[in-house]
Amino acid sequence: MKTVLTTLNAKYIHTCLALRCLKAYAEPDFPIDMVEFTIKDPTMNIVSDLYARKPDVIGFSCYIWNIEETIKVIEMLKKVMPQAKIVLGGPEVSYDTKDWMEKLSSVDFIIMGEGEETFKHLLEEISTTQKYHMVFGLAYRKEGEILLNAPRPKLKLDDLPSPYRFSEDLDGLAKRVTYFETSRGCPYSCQFCLSSIEVGVRYFHIERVKSDLLYLINSGAKLIKFVDRTFNIKRDYALEIFQFLIDNHKQCVFQFEITADIMRPEVLEFLNEHAPPGIFRFEIGVQSTNDTTNELVQRRQNFKKLSRTVTMVKEGGKIDQHLDLIAGLPEEDYSSFRRTFNDVFAMRPEELQLGFLKMLRGTGLRIRAKDHDYIYMDQAPYEILKNNVLSFDEIIRIKRVEDVLEKYWNDHRMDRTIEYLVTHEFESAFDFFQLFGDYWDVQGWAKIGHQLEDLFKRLYQFLEHHGTKAKASYIQSLMIVDFFENQKHKPRKTWWTFSLNKKEQTDYLTLLAEKPSIVSADFAALSLQEKELHKHTMVEVVPFEIKEDSYENRPSLLIAYFSPKEHKSYLFTVPLSLLEEAVS
Repeated sequence: MKTVLTTLNAKYIHTCLALRCLKAYAEPDFPIDMVEFTIKDPTMNIVSDLYARKPDVIGFSCYIWNIEETIKVIEMLKKVMPQAKIVLGGPEVSYDTKDWMEKLSSVDFIIMGEGEETFKHLLEEISTTQKYHMVFGLAYRKEGEILLNAPRPKLKLDDLPSPYRFSEDLDGLAKRVTYFETSRGCPYSCQFCLSSIEVGVRYFHIERVKSDLLYLINSGAKLIKFVDRTFNIKRDYALEIFQFLIDNHKQCVFQFEITADIMRPEVLEFLNEHAPPGIFRFEIGVQSTNDTTNELVQRRQNFKKLSRTVTMVKEGGKIDQHLDLIAGLPEEDYSSFRRTFNDVFAMRPEELQLGFLKMLRGTGLRIRAKDHDYIYMDQAPYEILKNNVLSFDEIIRIKRVEDVLEKYWNDHRMDRTIEYLVTHEFESAFDFFQLFGDYWDVQGWAKIGHQLEDLFKRLYQFLEHHGTKAKASYIQSLMIVDFFENQKHKPRKTWWTFSLNKKEQTDYLTLLAEKPSIVSADFAALSLQEKELHKHTMVEVVPFEIKEDSYENRPSLLIAYFSPKEHKSYLFTVPLSLLEEAVS
């Protein structure tokens, strides 16, 4: 019997842990052919590939991001391979399962919940007696009737074989994301999250976890994302894994989803002292700082302690942080969400993801949607359209905030400028992103692509339209510093017209070559020859001198040297008065 397991990932770099878990458990009794596609792949190409494998059984792993494309594939596949048994599994079809069986006549079986044991048992029955009533956790058809069996008891995790040891994965470890679990379940009951449905947390034995991690690291993995819903719920377990990864990382990067308000200060102090920079990333779900909202979704959160954790991590300078917000939670109106956004942005996370509530099948919020007059999409991802306190108009406006937030903060193209604007020019960070997002939409920029230079031009155009307290030249100069700071090579074109003509630029560069110590000891240490300066350096006049943590208001020459060997920029400022003294 030929069995194929497949899924449609959101991107090529992603991998599906579920397929590997099913394959590891089913083999060697049932050899599995595993193949992954993306949601961008043409349906015909996917069907053609699967058809060529001549499977008797095809299993699909289904999620909100791939279910609509998966449906197209299975319906076409059933037409050309009517004898093949089609099996669905995954979180998207584990709830409202009877509805799915009624809707999708091409599907023969759906596995509900944890799939390893159920899938293998199903294969045994397909290949022998074809009696499915004792396959716990299975939905199937019998004489035109849809039957749902009782759920399967939870597995003992240490009885499961490792899903990380397949030879066919080795070539892609350095190029793709490896998803890794040390536990299953979540201790919390957040009503918007599927993890709240499973009671309790089960752990894999820590020595097994270490062995699998070491295998992946030594085999060339470059990014491992832990899928545990709350990695740090068991402090000693988490601390031991942190220490193990510090000792064995080989520059692999590890991303964890943590609950920040339960992170103990001594754990953070340990990480700040011992973790190499850049190997750890934390994803922290804040979602809302509105206490009433958090109570309604049964989410316990101490924002003061959460802020302490985020601040300690940021001050440590070792770990990047990704903070999540959800717009559309119960009783979080536009004004309340503005406060939530500003509360979280005040911590200046490296990345702030603004998402919109998705009414996932099986969750408490979806079951009680009428309590808050929720209107949401009928198809995945079931995103909210409005509720009793948030209109569709307001959701559209918040989406504009999300758009410019991604382009101008999360991509860190102009941190100096944004920091100045949200601190000095606008009432709050949210107001800046909202007003800019509204202007962006009016201009039609959401419908076209953007080069880096375009992003600077468009921000400057918005600021001219809006009006600013500071002189335009001051903000433009901050933007110029940001532009230079984010270049790896000397730019071929700029988004502004230089205040210095060609001769003035040449004269300054010649002076810098003759007297580099005027600028600083660091600049002099670069030992740049005049020819190299002219070839790889740009200069411009700005109204401030950049100090370590501040700007001193006096006209200065901004010097940007773009190292061709290191592929990075070096920025310096020197007061024009010092340069004039050197000339005289």
